[in-house]
Amino acid sequence: MTDTLDIRRDGHVARVYLNRPDVRNAFNDAVIRELHAAFTAFSADADLRAIVLGGHGKAFCAGADLAWMREMASYTWERNRGDAQALADMLWAIYRCPVPVVGRVHADCYAGGVGLAAVCDVLVAAESANFCLSEARLGLLPATISPYVIRAMGEQASRRYFATAERFSAALAAAMGFVHEVCGSIEALDAKVDEIVAALVANGPMALRACKTLVQDVAGLPITEALRAETARRIADMRASDEGREGVQSFLSKRKPAWLGES
Repeated sequence: MTDTLDIRRDGHVARVYLNRPDVRNAFNDAVIRELHAAFTAFSADADLRAIVLGGHGKAFCAGADLAWMREMASYTWERNRGDAQALADMLWAIYRCPVPVVGRVHADCYAGGVGLAAVCDVLVAAESANFCLSEARLGLLPATISPYVIRAMGEQASRRYFATAERFSAALAAAMGFVHEVCGSIEALDAKVDEIVAALVANGPMALRACKTLVQDVAGLPITEALRAETARRIADMRASDEGREGVQSFLSKRKPAWLGES
């Protein structure tokens, strides 16, 4: 537990909840700093297999804290640049964390909150949750979160919602591929999150991390000779690893792999 985050660990799973319900989990420099520190630590934790990212209260994340925004109005360009870089570094720390991150969006997700959702590997949302890239209404733009949102939402949808700042529903977010699962109740949301976490934990720990990295490294690249050689190398590495050998042998022997015995 930190001043702004509720962090809990249960075996191979960590759960991180934004814990500023009085301001709808809006983030400020402290939240950014603590999220960066938490995910940096997770990246170095070899026993971790899944992370759940959610929020307490009536919103997943409402974007930037209004009090923080008032302060920023008096910042110099250099100070604004530094704060924006801290946000960019925090998002990168979550995105490149080798452990798969499951986003639990139980309620509204606005502005920078959409960026937090976009860096998750699997996104589950309540049917009642709304999304909004609201920056343009304030004369701003979603620049720092854009690399992740455009990848997750798609270029065509981003063209519209960046510029219009319209709200869109969880169902529409799912239709554009941003959200993976939409649930009709909080109970169903939590059950689906737990189901996905269980599926992640059941897989080979090294393979799990390698799969996440593979998608990030390969997505959007042309299928060149170099890429074909690199992907061949990666599967050869895994086949020759202790985990790969154990996984294949356990399957052929019709027994549980060793990593399940450890959980």
